[in-house]
Amino acid sequence: MISALNRLVDLVEEHLGEELDVDSAARELGTTGYHLRRMFSSLAGMPLSEYVRRRRMTVAAADVVRGRGDLLDIAVRHGYGSTEAFGRAFRAVHGAGPGDVRRDGGPLRSQPQLRFRLTVEGRTPMDTRLVDHPAFRLVGHAARVPLIHHGVNPHIQRHIAALPPEEHQRLKSLGDAEPRGLLQVCDDLDPDATEGSELTYLHGVALTGDTPVPGDLDAIEVPAGRWAVFRTSGPHPEALQTAWAATATEWFPSNPWRSRPGPSIVAVLDRAADFSTATCELWLPVEPA
Repeated sequence: MISALNRLVDLVEEHLGEELDVDSAARELGTTGYHLRRMFSSLAGMPLSEYVRRRRMTVAAADVVRGRGDLLDIAVRHGYGSTEAFGRAFRAVHGAGPGDVRRDGGPLRSQPQLRFRLTVEGRTPMDTRLVDHPAFRLVGHAARVPLIHHGVNPHIQRHIAALPPEEHQRLKSLGDAEPRGLLQVCDDLDPDATEGSELTYLHGVALTGDTPVPGDLDAIEVPAGRWAVFRTSGPHPEALQTAWAATATEWFPSNPWRSRPGPSIVAVLDRAADFSTATCELWLPVEPA
């Protein structure tokens, strides 16, 4: 995986002036675009698309300062069809427009070329099991919410709080499949995991594939497949978020599995009355690497 990520960085450099076909590159590297983007985002701390933009603007800044052609020539050379689009991207990275930088020589904010050198030290114990699960449904109340990496997501919190207490009991009584209990489901997640990007959050339960779904509930159909199940315990949601990050930095690089598209599921097994601590299971869809 580390070799694949470093080759991806090389490909970015080779194709800075054009769109890189990540899925095609991933196939040549023996993995999938979904897994490659997810691992890049988790390890680099930024989406692949943001890294590409920063690298383009770093190289473009040198052309601007050195006066290598007019601004339209530089924009086209670096993959932009107009000086307006180029100027917006340039300002977003450097905090100043290309005309100002050409005149004043700065300010400039460069993005060094990344190199991945990962040492797996096992700092975070990973209590894991692998489950082959038949097709099932996730059923409950869904909402579109922004992704937040750290701390409590207030949008999800409001969504759950809006449900009356009797609805939680009703959902619990409907569940008849693993994972058991009330579930926190994230679906349609951007593989880059860009903070602020939208996802579908569902508060609900798991049903077997042939169990009828009440008409007033949302449903996500989940095909048969393999899941890695991580057990976490401690301060909530910090322990869960730490384990989630460690799946990318420690578990996937040291195990012969890769992530595949599908919902991620959190089952709360036990918790304090004020939810300050909790024991959870994190279910992630995986396939052989």
